[in-house]
Amino acid sequence: MTDSKYFTTTKKGEIFELKNELNSDKKEKKKEAVKKVIASMTVGKDVSALFPDVVNCMQTDNVELKKLVYLYLMNYAKSQPDLAIMAVNTFVKDCEDPNPLIRALAVRTMGCIRVEKITEYLCDPLRRCMKDEDPYVRKTAAVCVAKLHDMNPTLVKDQGFVELLNDLLSDANPMVVANAVAALTEMNEQQTVIEVNSQMVNKLLTALNECTEWGQVFILDALAGYTPRDERETQNICERISPRLAHANAAVVLSTVKVLMKLIDMMPADSDFITQLTKKLAPPMVTLLSAEPEIQYVALRNINLIVQKRPDILKQEMKVFFVKYNDPIYVKMEKLDIMIRLAQQNNISQVLSELKEYATEVDVDFVRKSVRAIGRCAIKVETSSERCVQTLLELIQTKVNYVVQEAVVVIKDIFRKYPNRYESIISALCENLDTLDEPEARASMIWIIGEYAERIDNADELLESFVEGFHDENTQVQLQLLTAVVKLFLKRPGVAQTLVQRVLSLATQDSDNPDLRDRGFIYWRLLSADPAAAKNVVLTEKPLISEETDLLEPSLLEQLVCHIGTLASVYHKPPSAFIDPAKAPLRQINPIPTAKFGSSLLDTSSATSASRNGSSAPTVIPSQDQVIADLLSLDLNAPATSANTGGFGGAMTGTSSMGGLDDLLGLGGDSLPAATTNVSSNNPFDSLAGLGMPSSVPAAQQPASIGGLAEIFGSGSFGGSTGVTYPKEMWLDASRAMGMQVEGTFVRRNGKIFMEMTITNKAMQAISGFALQFNKNSFGLIPVEQLNPSPLLPNQSQNVSFQFIFSSDNLFFI
Repeated sequence: MTDSKYFTTTKKGEIFELKNELNSDKKEKKKEAVKKVIASMTVGKDVSALFPDVVNCMQTDNVELKKLVYLYLMNYAKSQPDLAIMAVNTFVKDCEDPNPLIRALAVRTMGCIRVEKITEYLCDPLRRCMKDEDPYVRKTAAVCVAKLHDMNPTLVKDQGFVELLNDLLSDANPMVVANAVAALTEMNEQQTVIEVNSQMVNKLLTALNECTEWGQVFILDALAGYTPRDERETQNICERISPRLAHANAAVVLSTVKVLMKLIDMMPADSDFITQLTKKLAPPMVTLLSAEPEIQYVALRNINLIVQKRPDILKQEMKVFFVKYNDPIYVKMEKLDIMIRLAQQNNISQVLSELKEYATEVDVDFVRKSVRAIGRCAIKVETSSERCVQTLLELIQTKVNYVVQEAVVVIKDIFRKYPNRYESIISALCENLDTLDEPEARASMIWIIGEYAERIDNADELLESFVEGFHDENTQVQLQLLTAVVKLFLKRPGVAQTLVQRVLSLATQDSDNPDLRDRGFIYWRLLSADPAAAKNVVLTEKPLISEETDLLEPSLLEQLVCHIGTLASVYHKPPSAFIDPAKAPLRQINPIPTAKFGSSLLDTSSATSASRNGSSAPTVIPSQDQVIADLLSLDLNAPATSANTGGFGGAMTGTSSMGGLDDLLGLGGDSLPAATTNVSSNNPFDSLAGLGMPSSVPAAQQPASIGGLAEIFGSGSFGGSTGVTYPKEMWLDASRAMGMQVEGTFVRRNGKIFMEMTITNKAMQAISGFALQFNKNSFGLIPVEQLNPSPLLPNQSQNVSFQFIFSSDNLFFI
């Protein structure tokens, strides 16, 4: 009978029954009870109440029962740390047991119990086990050191465990060496505890041939971090590890490739040894492609990196990357990528024949990528461009919608790469204009029409057909259409004058897309101010597109090659992008430089000296999203700009931005007019200029950009205001508030902060029974008194004004 019977019972009162069975004198009954406890624990039941009874079962010679009890302890020791101490004596005793299996089991369990109180009892047994006569105990103890280091790195160093691990690298048993290497590598990831030297490398290379496959992976990973002293040592390491390329385990092969790729970079580029070594690298990687699809995928992702780094390694192996009919889609996609990377003049005919076949497959995504691959071949291998274009035209003739659309996109790229060479096919493209419904395809077709408007007789009619549904188009299409119409106008003004005016009007007046509006205004200004300049800008010669647009950045590629055989090489992302941020934060916050920080907030002498020298730094007016980011990052280092007579942070001008807090609230105020008088005030919160309240300091002394938080908390020393008032802005539109419209602004009078509001009833009936409520805010402002406006008749307005004061209780921190 199997152990499945232990998972089927759901009796009530089970805990009480198990308690009795655990305390039974019969060994078999006790063993059955522990199995039931483990089964209950496995399915999620809380059996922590049985902790003392299970611990009592540790006093046994039965290895199976002891394993079960240790399993229970590892699970519940963290929630019952005080009770776990009861088991310490048994652990220490088991570490001296005659049976090596029990000794290893005891030290492994103690390492897995992550309780501080048990850690201090672990050191002596662990030290003995690291010097144990049995290699199984020693290799288990080596891994236990890494677990202990994860909990308490200082303890490991103080107790000399690093030196003991180093000694295990010279162990006669290769598995002990492998586990010692694994432990040291794990510890080095947190902080460097030991450097790999030439003496250690010799020990690792000696143990490499006798280790198990995973031990070999650990050793190879350690070797990848070693920098040889000279070329001779580099070649020696390569020769000793290259036999691992023939290993049956894919992980060992990829780890070997990783080490060799790193060592190749350390040798002279013209070395004959590199040529010999690259010949050895190709066959094992080809062999990996005959494994299961999952291993094939991992191998292909790694090969993708290797081909980008050193395409010569697999340049003769193109055929192994041809797609098979039964390959999963993810394998097909990766093979396509590598085929394009390996495409050269001597194999392009084979590649194009394959790609043409792939373009008739049934999988839509695969067909799309195949068509794009044909275009990439044309761009990469110039001699094949003619054949590629003919192949694309043949595919367009199939009238398959998604094939036609992808073909149009890649033909646009071919036109960019080879201008004035294949324009004869434009008529064939225009025949399929009505079938294009994807934004990228439509945008590509519009680009072609605009770029070659002088050669297309009915270019104006074609573009006008797109303009009809201008507002229904995707932004990408709208932007391309705007540029194409301007190109048409510059090339053929007579036929496009009405069309260009219409499109410019649609882009600037009827669109709410800022990118589209900005481009429209730029074109409009260019065309109205200087058509010749517009021609030079819009019709300028375009740079040729690059051959490979999807290559990884060289720095990222170098980093990923060092991680071949890991998840980083599969994701094509550095480890910091996906591992636990607690151990390696995704985004490290750079500390604020002391000198820069101090010169802005605390030290006014630097700003004063700058003003004496007549230097002037530009003032940047931040956008709303930048302001929020600046507030959160405490970016208080605003530049000083002119002479100062004692104001905050050095000298400042009067017409510059006040740090953007007005923008943050949406209250406007790009610049501040200079006040006429200077009424002094001791109110520390008079410097709330970010609310749209101008300072009364003369123009030569007004702040340029106080950086946000400093002005909120009164770090400034500005005078009061004479009452300069900003125009009221719309705060609440009538359409959103059942007819109530609110306009307002902030002002400062005699050092006091006021809010001026105009409430208007735009509804057809009277509005009454409403009040104003002020929430906590990041400025700490509250009204002096509660305001209850009177009822408003239709079309009636009411002006209200009330004073604010600062209250720390009303501060809301973002």
